[in-house]
Amino acid sequence: MTANLVANPTLSIVIPVYNEEDGLKALFDRLYPALDALAAKRKISYEIVFVNDGSKDRSAGILSKQVELRPDVTRAVLFHSNFGQHMAIMAGFEYAKGEHIITLDADLQNPPEEIDVLTEQLLKGHDYVGTIRADRRDSFFRKFASRAMNRLRENITRITMTDQGCMLRGYSRRIVDLVRQCDESNTFIPALAYTFSANPVEITVKHEERFAGESKYSLYQLIRLNFDLVTGFSVMPLQIFSILGMLLSLAAGSLFVYLLVRRFVLGAEVEGVFTLFALTFFLIGVMLFGLGLLGEYIGRIYQQIRKRPRYVVQTVLEKK
Repeated sequence: MTANLVANPTLSIVIPVYNEEDGLKALFDRLYPALDALAAKRKISYEIVFVNDGSKDRSAGILSKQVELRPDVTRAVLFHSNFGQHMAIMAGFEYAKGEHIITLDADLQNPPEEIDVLTEQLLKGHDYVGTIRADRRDSFFRKFASRAMNRLRENITRITMTDQGCMLRGYSRRIVDLVRQCDESNTFIPALAYTFSANPVEITVKHEERFAGESKYSLYQLIRLNFDLVTGFSVMPLQIFSILGMLLSLAAGSLFVYLLVRRFVLGAEVEGVFTLFALTFFLIGVMLFGLGLLGEYIGRIYQQIRKRPRYVVQTVLEKK
């Protein structure tokens, strides 16, 4: 006789899955023993919520079989199509029943054995547990880009996260409920949760090479993610651009007066034509950048007022 899911587990593990068929078996082989040991050690109950983000491979079928193998602790939410990692996590938050929630990537770059370290911090009373990847196993470009965006984000939004790209994070039920109340079309969940936390903490966790496949984030998607982060939590870019526009207007006005006086004093000249072209192109570039920045904010407003569903759940697999 198979056991049903625990009604109110202490711990929920939310794992977004997108085209991970080659690595799911390895994930299961490490995840379940680690959580069984954790549950026995700390005398708590747990559940795992997998969210299949419209995978085009056999991931959904593998998750379905896993629900049958471990129906006592496993729930699988299947999306209708691909809605992105953060929307998958939001869906996981919706279906997670635990008092504490931990998010984890399916690619084994964050070892499941590290969940115990985060659980300890959550049980101590921290409502948000951020993580810093030790000896990060990524390319130089990804590490450099990550550090640059971390500095930019901290200066613009005042949100302090040493390593914003690590998915292994812990949240209290209160934080998760507040995040769910924010009906935003696009959001960066760790940053949003951090703004609601009263007792946050950051810890160092191990980092391993990806078990199989490749990163689901392209360069464009990483840029988009950081635009969402910056425009979703601060209007400072618009304020900076306004100040820049004012300074450039003063400079352009001063240059016009200078050239006008010079023309009447020294007469017409053509030597400065290319300098004026350079200044014109520079100003055009600044204006185009400003229009793009303004478009980011207007685009967020446009997406929000449409009030379309953030994700569509096809089915939920669980033993009731």
